[in-house]
Amino acid sequence: MDITILTPDKEVFKGKVVSVKVPGSAGQFQVFKNHAPIVSSLEHGLVTLVTAKGEHSYYDIESGTIKTSEEAGKKINFEIQGGFIEVLNNNISLLVRGLKNNLENGK
Repeated sequence: MDITILTPDKEVFKGKVVSVKVPGSAGQFQVFKNHAPIVSSLEHGLVTLVTAKGEHSYYDIESGTIKTSEEAGKKINFEIQGGFIEVLNNNISLLVRGLKNNLENGK
């Protein structure tokens, strides 16, 4: 799946993922390949991505730069204050506000 995550002033992640877990308004939910089309509002909470094989780029808050990686299976977590998600044909768009901390990378 391809995903793009935007804040009002910058792109914070773009690339291929295996899954994404988001804090939906009606509760947390996870999106996998071939998920049904959906548009949902997001609440304050944690977004977790699991990267797929292929290049992905993300905004590093500490350095203020875009970094790239190709590591598959990497979990990337970050906190948002709210926003929206759209899923359509294995393309995911997240529009978020209030990105509170750096992308935390780990397995």
